[in-house]
Order: sequence, then C-alpha cells, then structure tokens
Amino acid sequence: MRGDTVRVDVLGVGFDNLTLSEAAERGLELLHAGGAHYVVTPNPEIVEVCRENPAAREAVNSAALVLPDGIGVIKGAAMLGTPLKERVPGIEFAARMLEKMAEEGLSLYLLGAKPGVAEMAAERLRERYPGLRIAGVHDGYFQEDGPVVQDIRRCGADAVFVCLGAPKQELWMAKNGSATGARLLCGLGGSMDVFAGEVKRAPKFWCDHGLEWFYRLCSDPRRLGRMMKLPLFLVHVWQEGRKK
Repeated sequence: MRGDTVRVDVLGVGFDNLTLSEAAERGLELLHAGGAHYVVTPNPEIVEVCRENPAAREAVNSAALVLPDGIGVIKGAAMLGTPLKERVPGIEFAARMLEKMAEEGLSLYLLGAKPGVAEMAAERLRERYPGLRIAGVHDGYFQEDGPVVQDIRRCGADAVFVCLGAPKQELWMAKNGSATGARLLCGLGGSMDVFAGEVKRAPKFWCDHGLEWFYRLCSDPRRLGRMMKLPLFLVHVWQEGRKK
C-alpha cells in the first residue's frame, strides 16, 4: 500500500516524499488497513548496503513506507535534483505512532536489542503512553525466526517495532511480516535502547540542524567506521548526478 506518493530514487532506494506528519498519517492508515505492512527508515549507511546487497534493496523497496532517516539522504536527494520534503527520523515516526496507538488502546510487540532491554523499554513506554498495550517482548538474540513469529502471532499484536539493525530487520520483516499477524511492522534500528533509556538522543539543537550523527559519533567514537559510509554515499551521489 503506497497511496499516491511518488517515490524519490536515491542510488536505487525509493523514498516516500512525505513530511513527518504525513508519514504518521500514512502509518495510521496502514495500521487500520487489511493485511500486513512494514515501514523502513534508511539512512546513507543502509543505502550503501542496498547498493551492494540486492536482497536488502528488494526488502527496502518493497516496504509500504520508505522514510529518509538521515540528513545525508536529504542532501543526496537535493544533489540529484529530486529534493525530499524533510528528514523523517524513525524514532520520531515511532513516537507519533505510539501516541495514536495509545489513544486507540492498540497493542505493540517489541523485538530486538540485548536481553532485558525490551522489557525496560516496555515499562518506560507504558508510563509515557497510557493506554498503550504491550502485547509482548523478545530480545534480538535468537537463532530461529519461527518461535518469535509464533509468539507475536499468539499475542495478537497490532504493531511490531523491529529493532534488529540493518539489513537484518528489513529482511526479517519482508520474510516474516505476514506470518506475525500484525498489521504494521516498523524497522527502527537502535531505537529500542533509546526507548529503554540506555541511550540518549542528541539534544534538540543537534537534531534540528542535522547534526545528530556527529553527536552520536562524539558520544561513541567506535562508530567512526560506520560513519565513513556517509562521505562514500555522497561520492556515489555525485557520480550518479554526473550521469544525468
């Protein structure tokens, strides 16, 4: 279900050109639609993965919503002459969905992160969003999909936040989404740690100015290797732009 949104191609990944508010509205529509749908939130690092991994690219592009989580994607789209409306961080999209789900008394399953983290996240989300029902939780350290899928189906969750990291979470949702019985699955990377209070988001100033990536790098220099994908991404965008 893609509505009438025209997707913007950035190095082979098609992004839905929506504001955060529009994305949340679309997410709510999907949540109430029949069947199973999943949402992905690629940043430049994930786009680079998709360039090299056809299965990951297929899983990302098959999502009902592909949201640009990363200022680099916004810059890249502009460089290609096909600007996107705005950055749509996955965790902010999730927050909008949580508000709506709490208002309607819908249920959520939390999947991912280290053992114990999903439980902490569930407790904090219950406090922050009264009315939200936590159907179940499971850490990301599992060997077989089957038992996890069965647990989600047994719980009858309306939505699932899948925080397994990319591209594992995208591949997992593409493969197992329908079997879970949930109507909406959202791939949210490291958001579970934020929900649990284990990791703090960058202050508002950094987020508003597209510098959240730099704040995270300063907070955890071990991310440097991953961050090197950003200049590589921009080089590939520049090369693509020259072909036009």
